[in-house]
Amino acid sequence: MRKFSRKFSVFLVGAAVFINLAYADNSTERIKNRGVLIAGINTDVEKFGYKNPQTNIIDGFEIDMVRAIAKKILGNESKIELVPITPRSREYLLYSGKLDIVAATFTITDERKKYYNFSSPYYADGLALMVRKGSNIKSLKDLNGKSIGTAYSATSRGVLRDIAAKSGMKFKFFAFSSYSEINSALAFESVDCFAADRSILAQYANNNTVILDDMLSVENYGIASLKSDTELGKIVNEVVNGLKSSGELDKMAQKWGLKN
Repeated sequence: MRKFSRKFSVFLVGAAVFINLAYADNSTERIKNRGVLIAGINTDVEKFGYKNPQTNIIDGFEIDMVRAIAKKILGNESKIELVPITPRSREYLLYSGKLDIVAATFTITDERKKYYNFSSPYYADGLALMVRKGSNIKSLKDLNGKSIGTAYSATSRGVLRDIAAKSGMKFKFFAFSSYSEINSALAFESVDCFAADRSILAQYANNNTVILDDMLSVENYGIASLKSDTELGKIVNEVVNGLKSSGELDKMAQKWGLKN
C-alpha cells in the first residue's frame, strides 16, 4: 500500500504540472480578474500564521507578507483570501489551483525547486527536537531506537534519516497531518520526540516538555508558487527582495517578536 501511495502521489503531481501549464502566461492576470490573492497559510504557528481563538482573526509575520504581495498585484493589501493549510495539504492545494501562493514556513530545497518558484529566503530557522521532561533524553544520541513524530511532507524526516545513515543510529518515524497532532502524540507518549523547526516547537513547549539544544539543520523559508506561474513568481520575489532592501522585512519580524 505504501508503494502504491507513492506512485499515485507522483502521478497526481505529474498530472497537475501538465494541467497548470495552461496558466504559464497569465498567472497575475487571473489574480487581477478574480480580484483577490489566494494564499495558503498556517493557522497554528504563532507569530507566523495564527488564528486567535478568541477573535478568530488570522495574523502574523507571513500574513503581513501576503498583504504586501496583494498590494503589489492588486493595489490593495486587503484583497486577500487566506486558506488554512497543513504540511500534508499544501502541495495538493497549490497544484489543484486552489491557491496562488503558499506562505507557511515552507522550507526551500533543491528538490522542491523542481516544482515550485520560491522567493528568496525571508526567514531562517533550524530543525530542533522537543521531548517530555523526565524522559532522560538529553540530546540526539539518546533518541537512538526511539520514536519521532514529524509532519507529512516536512524536511525534518529527511534530515534525521541522513543523520541516522551517517551515525549508525536508528529512529522510528511517525507522520502526522498537523503540528498539534504531533504535540498530542508526545503528550500521550505515543512518540518520544516532536521534531520540527525551533520556532514551531517554541509555541508548543510547556512545563512538561523541553526543547533540546541540538540544532540539526538550517531551514530557509520561501514563498512558493507553481513553477509554471513564472510571472507571479517574479513578482513575489520582487516584493520579498524589496522588503529586505528597505528594511521593512526586519521591521515586520520585530513586530512579531521574531529574530531573523
